[in-house]
Amino acid sequence: MKLIVRTVVLFLIGFQLIQAQEQPNIVYILCDDLGYGDIQVLNPEKGKILTPQVDAFAKESMTFTDAHSASAVCTPSRYAILTGRYSWRSRLQEGVLSGGDELEPLISEDRMTVPKMLKKSGYKTAAIGKWHLGFKFVDDEGNPVQVYDGKKVVGPAIGSTVPNGPISRGFDSYVGFHHSRVMKTVIKDDKVVDKMEPIKMLPFLAAHAEKYIDRESKSKEPFFMYLALNSPHSPVVPSEAWQGKSGMGAYADFVMETDDVVGRVLDALEKNGIADNTLMFFTSDNGCSEPVSKAKHLEKNYGHYPSADFRGYKSDIWEGGHRIPFIVKWPGVIEPGTTNNQLICQTSLMATVAQIAGVALDDSTGVDSYSILPMLKNRKTKTDYKLVVHHSINGKFSIRNKKWKLELMPGSGGWSNPKDKMAIEKGLPAIQLYNMRKDPSETTNVSIKHPKLVKNLTAELVQIVESGRSTSGTEQDNDVPVDIFKKNGAKQAAAH
Repeated sequence: MKLIVRTVVLFLIGFQLIQAQEQPNIVYILCDDLGYGDIQVLNPEKGKILTPQVDAFAKESMTFTDAHSASAVCTPSRYAILTGRYSWRSRLQEGVLSGGDELEPLISEDRMTVPKMLKKSGYKTAAIGKWHLGFKFVDDEGNPVQVYDGKKVVGPAIGSTVPNGPISRGFDSYVGFHHSRVMKTVIKDDKVVDKMEPIKMLPFLAAHAEKYIDRESKSKEPFFMYLALNSPHSPVVPSEAWQGKSGMGAYADFVMETDDVVGRVLDALEKNGIADNTLMFFTSDNGCSEPVSKAKHLEKNYGHYPSADFRGYKSDIWEGGHRIPFIVKWPGVIEPGTTNNQLICQTSLMATVAQIAGVALDDSTGVDSYSILPMLKNRKTKTDYKLVVHHSINGKFSIRNKKWKLELMPGSGGWSNPKDKMAIEKGLPAIQLYNMRKDPSETTNVSIKHPKLVKNLTAELVQIVESGRSTSGTEQDNDVPVDIFKKNGAKQAAAH
């Protein structure tokens, strides 16, 4: 009898180990300010920067052509990726964390995150790269070290502590930097360990990703690696080996080096024999930054369009602000070389990996996250996932429902012209409505022709905001009151 029991126990232990090994490793590669059109495979006619690594990756993956970041700027989109919740439900109602506001984490301590969730299923978790979700630097006495005083950067000393950074939000380990203004400050876990010139940062992050894969490939437990690159965001600092490679300037060189980092990660997975059991997402936090990339110069002189045929750039409510590369590889599950034209948002990542890891989300977790696993398994799968809320740098709202996109502002909502004030002065309508199937470049505002549609879409947006979720379930609270209309005349226009 004892022998039978022991045999059963050993069988169950062995079965559990096999189950753990069968769970895929999960890798997010999140670029910073990489435009949809910066990837050649997504923009074959107007993409002139060579991206051979990502192009080859796409041949083994599913490429989504209507994927969106949760915001047109980085802090809120990173919040959404890691929590499955729109950032405008938090205290951050516009822009990114800066000044004194960045000393407090945007993700509350009790908020479930992707790494916390995956640890429940036996995953090891690591963050490498940019954070920009708020944390303090403190000295040996525990006194906060101000890193930005509104005018200049004040870098913390080596040895300073980060008490509320990534490892307090679910990651077992962290190496990277907070954001571009303090990129010289290198953090390992919860300590400032070095000072580094920004030009060395991208190779540094790539090397750490390779080392992490080398080490964890020998483990029986699956891993989750969140690799948040600093490129091609400013400072635009391609390393010496990549300077001049593109023949189109420093930004294009930096995009090429970013592409090479993707290849290094793929090679590390392959070399360690774990590529076939790794689910990898490649994406960007928002669209291309026009002033940083000098997009107009690239368009005029080289025929390279960082936003492809879409209107606008980073910061804007228009597609160029938030339509982003989104390419997913999972050997044996995802059909290689496929294209998926269905509407998705990066908020979907949390529910997707939860389903893969076998973790049930409670009612207050991932309130804006829908699993796209059925789409990954079959690109023709019908889905109820039809609504995405867009948000500009100025906190202006838009809602997309299948082919229709309503924008509650007269202009870009961001940096591009016409800005909202300019649009008002020009007498443009207070709201915009576009048929994205017929007019993906958002050239013809049809809001006046479809008043009932405007009213219905506005009601859907109000319901999503006020219910505290865009998924089914019990209503939740937003952290602060949310002003949908921003006193710009959109409310009156939508009502009529």
